[in-house]
Amino acid sequence: MAGEGPPRACVIVMGVAGCGKSVVGEGIAVRLGWRFIEGDRMHPPENVARMRSGMPLTDSLRRGWLDAIGRELAAIRACGEGVVAACSALKRIYRDQLRDHVPDAIFLYLDVDREEARLRVSGRSGHFMPASLVGSQFSILQPPEPDERAVTLDGLLPVETLVEQALGVLGSA
Repeated sequence: MAGEGPPRACVIVMGVAGCGKSVVGEGIAVRLGWRFIEGDRMHPPENVARMRSGMPLTDSLRRGWLDAIGRELAAIRACGEGVVAACSALKRIYRDQLRDHVPDAIFLYLDVDREEARLRVSGRSGHFMPASLVGSQFSILQPPEPDERAVTLDGLLPVETLVEQALGVLGSA
């Protein structure tokens, strides 16, 4: 199955911290033989330090980070490769900014409730995002609207189920 799916597709797995973006996104990329971008690794040091200290990012602090992700997605697409990225993309303006680089990107929104996200973030180690910031993500979250090229998936489902559902969506895109 590697390499199958929409040619040169760009998929962005989005949602709040703890929703499963990275593990689901990586699972999709592996199954399709596409490149995977972990958006968290592209944060500049000042963003990481701010979050680590318990302060949420502002729109202006996200701007450069989103452009870096968008440029990387566009570069991979320009090489004719499919790519999957994990990126919170919490607001419509953030998704629009990513679409400026990859206009036909497909967003997969992993929907989880606040308590589940907090529990998941509390249970992980070695990540700069503290559980105390989960609430701030929900306060700015704008789920994709009907006019966006996006699909909502239940982030409480098992990872393999979510990967299968995503592959089904991509196969019909």
